[in-house]
Amino acid sequence: MGTSTGRVYLLRHGETEWSQSGRHTGRTDIELTTRGRERAAAAGSVLPRLRGTTDPPALVIASPRVRARDTAELAGLRIDRIDERLAEWDYGDYEGVTTPTIRETVPGWTVWTHPTPGGETAEQVTSRADSILAEARDHLDAGDVVLVGHGQFSRVLMARWIGLPAAGGQNIAMDPAAWSVLGFEREAAQLAAVNVTPAVAG
Repeated sequence: MGTSTGRVYLLRHGETEWSQSGRHTGRTDIELTTRGRERAAAAGSVLPRLRGTTDPPALVIASPRVRARDTAELAGLRIDRIDERLAEWDYGDYEGVTTPTIRETVPGWTVWTHPTPGGETAEQVTSRADSILAEARDHLDAGDVVLVGHGQFSRVLMARWIGLPAAGGQNIAMDPAAWSVLGFEREAAQLAAVNVTPAVAG
């Protein structure tokens, strides 16, 4: 990749009852809470400040989960395409289970460091992330790209953008309804902004 002026903007969906309580939410389709909808709408005012323009992005892609699609719409984004590659990490047998509960039988468990029975491996998640990032890069000469998705997977996207393994995402924050920006310093990929929430930006 050269010195494209375009950037990739990541938006995590707003709060759900499961995200608020710490339950792992992968393939389950769950609605935003009232607070989640309010924060998603507020996130829409953050994007023009991050981009420095009110012009629409060149491309907006969203996860198929309703919490992501609703967040995009509430933020005022026009979704160009729904893409399964932006779905959250599939937690398999741990779907809907909190980390403290999992650790009752698997001490020290995290999705970043331990297997997820019945779910995706780090290698599978990495493959999805690399694929969607390659497509995003291909569009940057036309302008900015917005990817609307989920917490853990957005953190994998950030890690992969700067050349880290998927597990590098554990060192990067991504709160509900937050933005992160993938950009460049000359030819080097960089995290230009991380975990920017409506409250922080406002």
